[in-house]
Amino acid sequence: MSPGKRDWREVGDALFSGRMLAAFVMGFASGLPLLLTGSLLQAWMKESAVDLSTIGLFALVGLPYTLKFVWAPLMDRYVPPFLGRRRGWLLVWQLCLAGSIALLALSDPRDHLGLVALASLLLGFFSASQDIVIDAYRRESLADDEQGMGASLYVGGYRVGMLLASGGGLILADLIGYRGTYLLMAAAMLACVVATLASREPALEFGAPKTLRAAVIEPFVEYFRRQDAIAILLFILLYKIGDIMASQMTTPFYLELGFSKTEIGAIVKLFGFWATIAGSMVGGLLLMRIGLFAGLMGFGVLQGVSTAGFAWLTTVGHQDWALASVVTLENFSAGLGTAAFVGFMASLTNKRFTATQYALLSSFMGMPRIFAAAPTGYLVEALGWAPFFLLCAALAAPGLALLYWLKRRDRGVLFE
Repeated sequence: MSPGKRDWREVGDALFSGRMLAAFVMGFASGLPLLLTGSLLQAWMKESAVDLSTIGLFALVGLPYTLKFVWAPLMDRYVPPFLGRRRGWLLVWQLCLAGSIALLALSDPRDHLGLVALASLLLGFFSASQDIVIDAYRRESLADDEQGMGASLYVGGYRVGMLLASGGGLILADLIGYRGTYLLMAAAMLACVVATLASREPALEFGAPKTLRAAVIEPFVEYFRRQDAIAILLFILLYKIGDIMASQMTTPFYLELGFSKTEIGAIVKLFGFWATIAGSMVGGLLLMRIGLFAGLMGFGVLQGVSTAGFAWLTTVGHQDWALASVVTLENFSAGLGTAAFVGFMASLTNKRFTATQYALLSSFMGMPRIFAAAPTGYLVEALGWAPFFLLCAALAAPGLALLYWLKRRDRGVLFE
C-alpha cells in the first residue's frame, strides 16, 4: 500500500471517530445561519410589504463571507483565555450568532427595517467568523489524508443546516410564525455549543504568531514562497468553474423546458439533496483509499460528464425521469468534487496560519461564483442551451490539465 493511502478497515475506523462527528456537527453550525438572511428573511420581508429593490439590497449582508480573510489573522494571533485558540473563538462566535439570530427574531421588517438590517449584517459577520474558525479547526484536528473525509462530513452537515434554515424554516414559519422560527434557530445554534465544548482542542504544534504583523504578513509570504504558488491558485479558480457556470442557469433552463416550479422543487430537493450528501460521503471514503490526486482527477472528469448531461436533457425535453437522472448525477459528482477540493485546500495550509491561509484560499474558490457566473446569461443567448452546457463541460479540461502539470512537478509536497 502506497504512503498516504489506507486499507478499508482503517478508513472505517477514521469514519466513525469523534473527530469526524465534530466535523459533521460543525458543518451543521456553519450551514444553519447562511440562509437565515437569505430565502427565509426574503419571504418574511415580502410578506411584510417590503419593496423588491430593498429586498435585493439585503444581498449585501453576505459581503463578510467574501472578505473574511481580512480579519482571519486575528484568530491566528490571539488565543482566548478559555478553551484554547480554536474552541475558544468558536464558542465566542456561536454565542454571538445565537444572539444575532434572536435579535432578528425580535425585529420586524414592517416597522423596524433598520434593526433587521443591523441584525442581518451582524449575523453575516459572526457566521463568516465562525466559518474561519471551523475551517481552521478541521485542518488542525485531522490528519492530511483525513481532510477529504472531514470535508465530506462537513459538507453533509452544512447541507442539513441549510435545509433546516430554508425549507424547514419556511414550513415552521407557516406553523409558528417568523419570530418563533428565528428563536428556534437561535436555540439550534446554542445546541451546537455542546459539540464545541465536547470537542478536543487541536494541538498548537507550531505556536501562534507572536505579533499581529506576523499574523497578517507571514501567512501570505509563506504561501507565495512555495513552488508553483500562483499555479495552485489558478487551479483553485479553474477546477469547478464549468460546474459553477452551468449551475447558475439551471433553474431558467428547467423552466424553459416546461417543468413547473413544483416539479423543479420536488425533484431538485428530493434527488439533489441526497445525491450531494451521498457524493460527499463516497468521495471522502474514496479519497482515503485512492489518494488526493486520483480523487481530484477522477471526480473532475465526472463533473464535466455530468455537466454535459444538461445538453442531453435538451434533446429529451420535459421528462421527469430525465430531470431526476441529470440532477442526481450532477449533484453526486458535485459532492465528490467538493470533498476532494476542500480537502486539497486544507492540505495546502500551514498549521501556524491555518485560519488566514484557508480564508484566502476559500475566497479564491468563491470568486468564480461572482465573476464566471455573471456572463452566463449572455452566453446562453449567444450560443443556445446545448452548446452552452457543452462549453461548461469542456471548461473542466483546463483545470484538469493544470492538475496533471502540478502532479508532474510535485515532489511529494502536494500529493502522495
